[in-house]
Amino acid sequence: MSSQKPPEQDPIGSLDRTCTAVGDLVVGVGPGQWADPTPCTEWNVSQLVDHLIAGNRRFAALLRDHPTAEPGGAEPGGDRAAAYRTAAAALRAAFSAPGALDRIYPSPIGSAPGLALVDLRIAEQLLHGWDLAQATGQHPNLPDDLAGQQLARARGQLGDAPREGMPFDAPQPAPAHAPAIDRLAAFFGRRV
Repeated sequence: MSSQKPPEQDPIGSLDRTCTAVGDLVVGVGPGQWADPTPCTEWNVSQLVDHLIAGNRRFAALLRDHPTAEPGGAEPGGDRAAAYRTAAAALRAAFSAPGALDRIYPSPIGSAPGLALVDLRIAEQLLHGWDLAQATGQHPNLPDDLAGQQLARARGQLGDAPREGMPFDAPQPAPAHAPAIDRLAAFFGRRV
């Protein structure tokens, strides 16, 4: 259960809110939608969800000092919604361990404190949650305040820097009045 702190001061509560919203989107995938394309063009719906599951497992293993673990997505033919919930719970537990947010870890972005890594997981969940919603025709009921925070951070960190070699495309236009999640998606190269 999360505390009553503001989102910027409650990273575990923010992670919970994000993973719950994305988990609801995974549950909402229809049986015939798993092979459908997504805005993240290298993956279909099942591959995108497996990427989220594997990422949550990988970061949970990293925080538990098992950085070489190669956790995959759901088992073939398995329940992806259950696998996502289990991986999200493991991620939350790992970030909730005493001192986990302050400790420095070797990570995909270089050495970083747990607080930066929880923020990275929130950003990825939000962005791929938007991808999933778009691919499956669901309303992206993702936390708008957290999307706004992530957009501000991303703009501050990346600005107008070239995107060559990065795992996302150049920013796309988005209406100024669009929800923060749409503007976040556009910043990371999605057409909204």
